Amino acid sequence: MADPVPPPASDVQHSDGFAYREAPPAGGDGSRTALLLHGYPESSWMWRAVLPALAERGWRAVAPDLPGFGDSPADRPGTWRRQVEAVERFRTGLGLEHVALVVHDWGGLIGLRWACDHPEAVSALVVSNTGFFTDGRWSGMAEALRTEGQGEQVVEGMTLEGFAAVLGSVSPGIDERSAAEYFKAFADADRRAGQLELYRSGDFGELAAYEGCLARLGVPALVLWGELDAFAPVAGARRLHAELPGSRLVVLPDAGHFVFEDEPERCAREVAGFLGTLGSG
Repeated sequence: MADPVPPPASDVQHSDGFAYREAPPAGGDGSRTALLLHGYPESSWMWRAVLPALAERGWRAVAPDLPGFGDSPADRPGTWRRQVEAVERFRTGLGLEHVALVVHDWGGLIGLRWACDHPEAVSALVVSNTGFFTDGRWSGMAEALRTEGQGEQVVEGMTLEGFAAVLGSVSPGIDERSAAEYFKAFADADRRAGQLELYRSGDFGELAAYEGCLARLGVPALVLWGELDAFAPVAGARRLHAELPGSRLVVLPDAGHFVFEDEPERCAREVAGFLGTLGSG
């Protein structure tokens, strides 16, 4: 693949094989930490509006690039379970204790599973345009990636121009810089293979073991969704809202799946406003 990708940005830090972005709190003692997990095919760049908004509210906001995305190297095999394990490795590597977990898309499938495995570490949830259901269904693009031969054709044939066009068609908020950042997921053979491993390991039946676990966390929760999402329909937002006692539901009528790209300032206000009402811990 000849398309160039941008070098690591100056605001990217590194720890134990992970690249990440962090916004230190503008005030307070830094005892409140938010851990933000991006979706597919994004990276920590997607949180560029949320990180400073949380910092202004006194939160330490940390957003890793999951293995094989953004500026984090691939860590094969890139399966769902391995990505969940990577979240815990990142958390303990940075010495994070209780975290408010903010997730989007695949970051939800990975992060919510991590939360259920480590309930003692979770102080709050913000869940956006994802699913955590045993009867979940894959989109057409996901099915292509899961299909032997077809998936290889998709990732091997992806160009930056084509990639940007696809993302731009579903989210006008994804500009050239964002597309270039997210195209890093296609930068080498290991990253492309890791994407196929992730999708092909995605068995919704594994979530049967986690039935009811999100409600049992008993933490404050915000469900934030783009109503025009064709990949994770808004019915999933209402379902999660019903499953999380006392949760808050916010649906943005003019946003789609990439809600943080479509309405970055509004999403940043919603996330920071919600977490800003919570105490330390």
